[in-house]
Amino acid sequence: MRTLVLLFLLAAGLGRAATEQGALPAKKLRMAYTTGPLLKFQIWRVFEEYMRVISQRYPDIRIEGENYLPQPIYRHIASFLSVFKLVLIGLIIVGKDPFAFFGMQAPSIWQWGQENKVYACMMVFFLSNMIENQCMSTGAFEITLNDVPVWSKLESGHLPSMQQLVQILDNEMKLNVHMESMHHHRS
Repeated sequence: MRTLVLLFLLAAGLGRAATEQGALPAKKLRMAYTTGPLLKFQIWRVFEEYMRVISQRYPDIRIEGENYLPQPIYRHIASFLSVFKLVLIGLIIVGKDPFAFFGMQAPSIWQWGQENKVYACMMVFFLSNMIENQCMSTGAFEITLNDVPVWSKLESGHLPSMQQLVQILDNEMKLNVHMESMHHHRS
């Protein structure tokens, strides 16, 4: 049973580490509708609700959702923790004392970890994942229309209401139609 739990923990950590290290291409969740202007959301929780309302009101808009990446330093910290977690779990499982390599006496928590390997591995796994998730969390809700920002939670500090978003899109769509008609008149 212990081996099964440890293999599960290692497999979950290895898959995530490989993805974060760039070994596997990062998946982008994309949903495309028709061939019109592109409205891009960079948050998933609210995405589905906004997508439903916007696609009903503007059937020509393609809507995509993807994750908003944190600053590179936080991504690197999360990647380091992911690898460090696996090394630490491996050392716990094998029973190798890393402190002896540096000529230090092992602290009591290491002794406890050697006596309670399953619990120690689970604690390392979950604590590390908690810190990694905190590093990767941005709190962003960024919306662009044809790569032009129309809303930023990072700048405004809050999510737009559905009415605000519809009003912004109405204004942008009217402006785009006006600009296109002026371009056609000049040609």
